[in-house]
Formats: sequence, C-alpha cells, structure tokens
Amino acid sequence: MCNDACIEFAAGQLHKDDVEDKRVLEVGARDVNGSVRSLVEALGPAAYLGVDLEGGPGVDAVCRAEDLVRSYGPESFDLVISTEMLEHVRNWRTVISNLKRVIAPGGVLLLTTRSKGFGFHGYPFDFWRYEMTDMEVLFSDFSIEALIPDRCHPGVLFKGRKPKQFQERDLSGHSLYSMMTGGRAVAIHNRDIVLFRARYLARRMALHVLPAGRLLAGSIRRGFKRLLGF
Repeated sequence: MCNDACIEFAAGQLHKDDVEDKRVLEVGARDVNGSVRSLVEALGPAAYLGVDLEGGPGVDAVCRAEDLVRSYGPESFDLVISTEMLEHVRNWRTVISNLKRVIAPGGVLLLTTRSKGFGFHGYPFDFWRYEMTDMEVLFSDFSIEALIPDRCHPGVLFKGRKPKQFQERDLSGHSLYSMMTGGRAVAIHNRDIVLFRARYLARRMALHVLPAGRLLAGSIRRGFKRLLGF
C-alpha cells in the first residue's frame, strides 16, 4: 500500500537499469490503497514476487518480513521494495536485517514509511515512526541514493544500494519513536502494548467516534491478542 507521494517517488527513482531483467521482491505487497507494482513491471523485470502476512491483491506468496532470508535465501533479489510496511512490524531490527540480506550486492532497496506526527493506523498494529536521521543511521551500511521527506504526510522516502563489500551495521542500541510509549524506545514490551490499548480505547470512547462500538472494540481487542500471543 502507498500514497501518491510514494508512487511518485518510486517512478522517479527506479530506473530501467534498476529493474530490467532483475529479480524483484515487494514486501508488504497487499494492495490496500495503491501499489507501485504496475510501474515496476512496465520496466521489464525478470521476475516479480509480492509477499505479505496474508493473501490479497498483489500478493503472490504469504511470508512474514522476518522470514525473508529463511524463505528465499540470502542475496536472492536485485531490487527489494517495501512501501508503508516498516512502521507496522514490532521487531524492526529483524525485518531491516532481512531486507538488507535478501538483496544481492549492488542491488537496490526502495522503501517508504511514516514519521512522527502521522496518526495511529493499525494493520493490524502500528508501532514505530522513522525520521530522516534514523534512516541515515539504519542504512549507513548502504549507499544512500535518495532520502527525502514525504510531501503529503509525515514520512520518509528512501532509496539505497547494497555495496559489493557489505558489512551489516549493529543496530541493537538504536531507539525509534514508539507509538506505544509516546517517546523513543529501544524495544516495545507487552506491558507497553496493554497500556496503549487501554489509553487508545478510552480516548476513542471519550470522543464518541466508535460506530458500532462493541464490534470495533472487539476487533481491536482481537488484534492485541494476536500480537501478544493469547
């Protein structure tokens, strides 16, 4: 899924040399409100594989972003695309590591994600916000070819190239802005999710914006149970 700025960014940054006869992987490929797939396929890739947590439009295979290397092997793709997915994964370090390692040396990573100031939007959940300075750190082991703010909403748009001699950076100490805690955090704990859930539901109830309130509250509750494993 992606907005107009994401599609424009991909159209402007992905050149024929990045795509033609290349192996392309899209992570978080389910087309909810837009997709870059048609413009990428128009550039003639050798193969295009779209993966997501669940099936739907644009999804060729169901695969967690944490399992990319396990499922497809290291250095298996020449171009990896991920639009509006990264804020939704709890274990962002594992996901970013998989995105990096599944790309062949010299290959390209194009991704978009949200920054602080963009509202909560759960699919099924929404954990993190990424700033320009975060992206500079997280992808300091790549050659950054483009890094700009989203012109439509708070967010960042990134294109980077994996060096021939790749050494993955240790990100274990890096903190991001957490939607659960309202501040920067190294990790999210179950208690953070429980407290956020309580605050979020209370705020929504207080604002009287729960159409069919019990049904929506139940849907949110099921999402939390799925995340927490009970």
